[in-house]
Amino acid sequence: MAPSFCPPSRLLLGPGPCNTPPEVLEALSRPTIGHLDPAFLELMNELRERLGRLFGTKNQLTVPISATGSGGMQAVLANLIEPGDAVLVGIHGVFGMRFADCAERLGAKVTRVESDWGTPLDCKAMAAAAAGKSFKMIGAVHAETSTGVLLSADRIDTLRDAADQSGALLVLDTVTSLAGLPVELDARGVDATWSGTQKCLACPPGLSPISLSARAFEAIDQRTTPVSSWYFDLSMIGKYWGSERTYHHTAPINMLYALHEATDLVLTEGLDERFERHAAAARHLWKGLEELGLELLVEEPHRLFPLTAVRVPEGVDEARIRADLLDRFDIEIGGGLGPLAGKIWRIGLMGMNATTATADHLLNKLAKVLNE
Repeated sequence: MAPSFCPPSRLLLGPGPCNTPPEVLEALSRPTIGHLDPAFLELMNELRERLGRLFGTKNQLTVPISATGSGGMQAVLANLIEPGDAVLVGIHGVFGMRFADCAERLGAKVTRVESDWGTPLDCKAMAAAAAGKSFKMIGAVHAETSTGVLLSADRIDTLRDAADQSGALLVLDTVTSLAGLPVELDARGVDATWSGTQKCLACPPGLSPISLSARAFEAIDQRTTPVSSWYFDLSMIGKYWGSERTYHHTAPINMLYALHEATDLVLTEGLDERFERHAAAARHLWKGLEELGLELLVEEPHRLFPLTAVRVPEGVDEARIRADLLDRFDIEIGGGLGPLAGKIWRIGLMGMNATTATADHLLNKLAKVLNE
């Protein structure tokens, strides 16, 4: 019997999802078992330990939320924010804007510190905004996928100092950085984070690894109002992932098989080796793009390795180029968002696609469609 839907085979070089290794796809097809089966509970234990290594943390609550990265954001913020809480958010792209928007919808009084898109977040301005004030949370995006800008370790340290001065939790979005760049939650003093499976983890979308520190859980315990979301109440979810194994929801069992396999691939390769592979592929891509006469949006010291933003040349129809790459060569790259819509392409070299050979293949086809 023919399949009801047969998707085209694409090389996914946009901002995510990326292509999934065959081992991970095979894991998805394994027999489904119950979400309280002892064998499945053991897999959950292994996933917690593996995600802790990827996040660089010993946090007790380090688990994959049954939702995409946006759901992970909703879960973390809904648990940490109560109506009226003061929250400081740094914005230099779309995902910083989403962070602030989500916090406001939860009733927070949000102070925004904005930097030009394509430039690093001005953490000194963040510290100045926090000086002499009390905030519940200071938040930012570690790897801003809409612009290709990294929040470097020294800038995170500046935010941690500001958080200490204002009594705040430090919260980062690590959706694009996890498994592609060092994420050092404990070393940097980050209290809470969320990520996604479809980026450098090279797993299908559908889960959001999160991690909360003891300090963050203390803030949850001290809430005076219930968590606004029943589904994302981490006190209950923590009991399912903890020793109690209290039923909360039916976990996406086969997706957790896939994440288990994906984390195995990451750790077998080695984190340092994986980071270096992403860096080498990105640098090779940058050199090739510049040889084509293309200009990169972000100055080199502040660029992400997994995601590169390329300025569209004057007079070029950026959407037509993307359409040609997809229609003729089955290659997907991304366009710009917000004020960068129509002005940049976003090229992702993530997970299994982070290789110099993949970069060369794209460069060859991109040169062809640009020349034509």
